[in-house]
Amino acid sequence: MKIRTSMIIVAGVLALAACKKNAAENNASAVESNANNQAENVTAAGENTAANIMNTAENKADAVKNEAKNEAADIKNEGKNEAAAMKNSASNTSSNTTETKTTKTDKK
Repeated sequence: MKIRTSMIIVAGVLALAACKKNAAENNASAVESNANNQAENVTAAGENTAANIMNTAENKADAVKNEAKNEAADIKNEGKNEAAAMKNSASNTSSNTTETKTTKTDKK
């Protein structure tokens, strides 16, 4: 039992010695970890900025499209109104001509 316990203690000490890093290795790991974190932050910030630019551009494009649709609808409505006015004017003119002819015929 003493041999077994001794072997377990020796294995544990060897494992700890193998895992133990010196101060320079710890500092190098910390620097590398910080650099990776900074790189990830820069990448994330760039992606967010790009997404914001894309959204702004899409919003502006949508606004331009909506303005164009509204302008087109206004032009179309103006055309319909002018056409209706011309039809009414033509209808009134033909009604007046018919009334004038009927009146002249009645007088004879």
